[in-house]
Amino acid sequence: MLIPNLILLYVDNPERSAAFYERLFAAPPAAVLPTYVAFEFENGLTFSLWSTSAKNFVSGGSGHRSEIAFMVPEDQMVRELHERWRQDGVTLEQPLHEAVFGLTFVAVDPDGHRIRVCTPDG
Repeated sequence: MLIPNLILLYVDNPERSAAFYERLFAAPPAAVLPTYVAFEFENGLTFSLWSTSAKNFVSGGSGHRSEIAFMVPEDQMVRELHERWRQDGVTLEQPLHEAVFGLTFVAVDPDGHRIRVCTPDG
């Protein structure tokens, strides 16, 4: 079985995006290069940012048809993150609301990538 261990987002400005995610994650990146930044987590996941102006960058795609999601165990954590991110000036695309799967909201990063915070219902 293959287990995903890397999320890679294409960004215009890795430095700007790294500062944004460093605030969200409350942790510094593990690697910082001129066109690539990586955050490493205890669960084995690496979250990376790759510059669209990097020498070998090639992508025929466009748009943001996916989300990074943080499933948290309690509604109160969703509310607290929503308020903290709002106060930090993070752009909120969808307000705090109940969805079919539980309490949720959606923010966006500087490049428009969607970031969902939710708690599973039940």
